[in-house]
Amino acid sequence: MSAWALPNDSQQPIHISADDAQLDDKQGVATYTGGVIITQGSMKITGNTVTLTRTQAGDIDVVTSVGNLAYFEQKQKAEDPGPMKGYGKTIQYHAQQNRIVLIDQAKVLSADGNSTEGEKIVYNTQTQVAQAGRANGNKVTAPRPRIDMVIQPKKKAE
Repeated sequence: MSAWALPNDSQQPIHISADDAQLDDKQGVATYTGGVIITQGSMKITGNTVTLTRTQAGDIDVVTSVGNLAYFEQKQKAEDPGPMKGYGKTIQYHAQQNRIVLIDQAKVLSADGNSTEGEKIVYNTQTQVAQAGRANGNKVTAPRPRIDMVIQPKKKAE
């Protein structure tokens, strides 16, 4: 799997659209509700409720999206035909740790058609390492004792 981000995505402004917002600058927490859409470069996160926390320095720390299903997409490389897509009841984007966590009905679809499904999928965008398995300690609506993967064959050059 390739990294989940174009190199300049993190340098782009963040755009947020929602029905309502509650901001607590002192605590560094913002909660958005009602058809929330967040975009930054090629990254897009949607959900019913999205909570965004900031570090003491004011940088984005964790974005938590909850929905039925919450959605994440991001272009891996400029030449890819489409974005990597992720779904889950809860999606956590840990910006400082370069990590995305999808919990409960988690599914990831790559631009080349490969897919991974499980209770929980954790992906490190820097090391490009994914882990899928049980969501121990997290309540899930659809328990899955095993993960499912589909790997598409590589197209041969003619």
